[in-house]
Amino acid sequence: MTWQDFIQNTNFFTAELSVTSIAYTLLFSFALGLLVFFVYRVSYKGVMYSKTFNVTLIAISMITTSIILAITSNIILSLGMVGALSIVRFRAAVKDPIDVAYLFWAVGIGIVSGAGLWMLALISSVVIGIILFVFSKISDVRTPYLLVVSYQTEETNDLVFRLIESEVKSYRLKSKVFNSTNYELTVEIRERSKTASLVNKIGGINHVSSVALLGYDGDFAV
Repeated sequence: MTWQDFIQNTNFFTAELSVTSIAYTLLFSFALGLLVFFVYRVSYKGVMYSKTFNVTLIAISMITTSIILAITSNIILSLGMVGALSIVRFRAAVKDPIDVAYLFWAVGIGIVSGAGLWMLALISSVVIGIILFVFSKISDVRTPYLLVVSYQTEETNDLVFRLIESEVKSYRLKSKVFNSTNYELTVEIRERSKTASLVNKIGGINHVSSVALLGYDGDFAV
């Protein structure tokens, strides 16, 4: 066989994919994508849940599966895709770092499913889903809170700090701002049990115009 015959022998470079195998592989990828969808929905703890992002996770798993099927069935196509995919850039900002884990999870499902390693995809997806779900339900007792107090007189400042010291074990002054009419005090506290009562008590002090308690979840103050 000459080199030209070797190049023209397309059967050497391609492997036939039956419609049945393609359908079953995409269906399996879709099922695992649904697992990602439900785990993300029940474990989401951010401010604004995005259904479109969650649906995108299913699409990513199936699209990646299709690409891997194409790569594994044609050696020449796989070499071309290496160069084509290297120029792809995504500009969408990821708001929550945990979203990156879900994106990689969806891509991993597509790669492993397209490669035909269904048992690996199933077991790893179940384990990853359980881990993400369990850790999302574990509450952080040391969640920081920002107490923002607005008041008019300097004497009120001493009263606010006395009340904070009597209610919480530790606190940290973050900022103190004064303008022509009033003061604004920002204090970080980490006591969950007494935060609600502390707001009510500070709000009852004379010359206190407003009190706000903000819980910080890693990205947003809520």
